[in-house]
Amino acid sequence: MARAPSSPLLLVLSAPSGCGKTTIAQRLLAANLGLSRVVTCTTRGARGAEVDGVDYHFLSEAEFLRRVAANEFLEHAAVYGHHYGTLRSAVWEILNRGRDALLVNDVQGAAAVARAGADDPALRRALASVFVMPENLEVLRARLQGRAEDSAAVIERRLAEAGSELAQWRHFDYVVRSGTPEEDWRRVQAIYEAEGLRITRGAPFAEG
Repeated sequence: MARAPSSPLLLVLSAPSGCGKTTIAQRLLAANLGLSRVVTCTTRGARGAEVDGVDYHFLSEAEFLRRVAANEFLEHAAVYGHHYGTLRSAVWEILNRGRDALLVNDVQGAAAVARAGADDPALRRALASVFVMPENLEVLRARLQGRAEDSAAVIERRLAEAGSELAQWRHFDYVVRSGTPEEDWRRVQAIYEAEGLRITRGAPFAEG
């Protein structure tokens, strides 16, 4: 699917763990040829079939901290003992090619990108943020238990984090109340398409 011609968009997708943001992102990328995922950096090791430069840029802690000191990250954070971050160059490499960029991030990272946009008019113009939130924490608990990936202790930790994350919904441009995976994808897809029609992203016809 092709979005209406306009200036490139940086779509930041965020949600508490268990809300399906990875699935939504995969559907968006499959459905929209002009959309590319921003590959982020981490200091954790690769898991399973993960590939460097495709799933993440896997960096040593020393290299990651060197890049932090050089102000190369648009946002970065320490999560569960590992560092994660988004390189400014990774975002602009996509946008400067006239393509839309999809950044899948946690709430903390999305907030950092929004702060960066406040100081950078070009980034602010490109940016649109979407927060997918569950109906309530009990629904989220059922989802986390249903995917059978985490221990009971990890689930409780994720739920505790989700409680504080849900309070941040006001800081996003759009909020999607999570339903089925199909409903969630279609709602975010509609947002993506609507952003292409914003007059701030380019005039639809020549003036004069």
